[in-house]
Amino acid sequence: MTNDALTRVVITGTGIVSPLGNDVQSSWEGLLAGVSGGAPITHFEATDDFACRIGCEAKGFDPLDYLDKREVKRHDRVSQFAVAAATQALREAGLEGVPAGGDPERFGVIFGSGIGGIGTFEEQHRKLIEKGPSRVSPFFIPMFIPDISAGLISIRWGFRGPNYATVSACASSAHAIGDAMRHIRHGDADVMVAGGAEATITPMTFAGFSSMKALSTRNDDPKGASRPFSADRDGFVMGEGGGAVILESLEHAQGRGATILGEVVGYGLSADAFHITAPPPGGYGAQAAMRMALKYARASAGDVDYVNAHGTSTMADAIETEAIKQVLGDRAYEIVVGSTKSMTGHLLGAAGALEAIISLRVCQTGKIPPTINFSTADPECDLDYAHQGMQERAVGLALSNSFGFGGHNVCLALRAWS
Repeated sequence: MTNDALTRVVITGTGIVSPLGNDVQSSWEGLLAGVSGGAPITHFEATDDFACRIGCEAKGFDPLDYLDKREVKRHDRVSQFAVAAATQALREAGLEGVPAGGDPERFGVIFGSGIGGIGTFEEQHRKLIEKGPSRVSPFFIPMFIPDISAGLISIRWGFRGPNYATVSACASSAHAIGDAMRHIRHGDADVMVAGGAEATITPMTFAGFSSMKALSTRNDDPKGASRPFSADRDGFVMGEGGGAVILESLEHAQGRGATILGEVVGYGLSADAFHITAPPPGGYGAQAAMRMALKYARASAGDVDYVNAHGTSTMADAIETEAIKQVLGDRAYEIVVGSTKSMTGHLLGAAGALEAIISLRVCQTGKIPPTINFSTADPECDLDYAHQGMQERAVGLALSNSFGFGGHNVCLALRAWS
């Protein structure tokens, strides 16, 4: 086992499918331009019976760019996103052909999803009710289970190291990245594919979240519906897509001459132990995750230059703001605390991976995406959320927050490579 304190874990590849683009660059350009991915739903007929009829769909995504026709039929949309994001990341890292020439047991995959193949579940349940059990597909179970994306990635590239799924609602893919970093630091693997995917723009999912009053009902203004930290926010906008990063030990990356994009330096995780969906007043669980990430990174509040907030456009935004202020103190008023969910919507279990990649890009470029759709000041949300547009400043250390139903909290700390 390697010395956990000395093993640096670097990022050598990234991949994205998002409501703003089907790759990292187009998604990034959309974010900097303040483009909203919100639009009326097209994946299903959202009648007036649905309180929410808007979402942030992955537009123009073609799974045949990554899978053959037979595979597309046997992979739920969530796994199609997962394979696409992983393919992009492995290509950028120069590892698509590996483990040929390497040890397959030193390559692993952790890929999260909060819900898994819900689209397949709904389709097959309709067949069960309408046509009977004999018409349910033999591929139903492997298409539906949340761990299948991790399995498919490992099978596709022959990776035989650590392999599992993280299922912790909206913290799922952030847990995946943090766990993958720890596996490398503890000597379990040299390379990990980590991230998550979600494809939940379906009738059942919308009905369920609408019944909870969690979704925005600004159906007449889909592009302006996601408005984190604005006093008139009324719920999140559902998004879909996937994100993947390639993590490597520094020694392995340098040994093969890889281009290093950045570094994951901290991982904090905690539980609220409070409520099935609501965060506690003051956000003590979020505070604990952020403090742990800073401790892990051997950093202090004064080192933080940017926070990609969970910022869902719900009333929990005020609690996250308070948690950030408690952890960072006066530093919280000197940095940007942005929510890119104002543009991408909320990708649930894929949000953490997408936002970790965004945070990495911020560190690399010094460009901070805006938080769009602000209209009314909330006295409880009094930080700089980049409401006026994209900002440019040096960012040495970024924190990326992800919080999930059940009280799951994750904070990742990232730096550009130096």
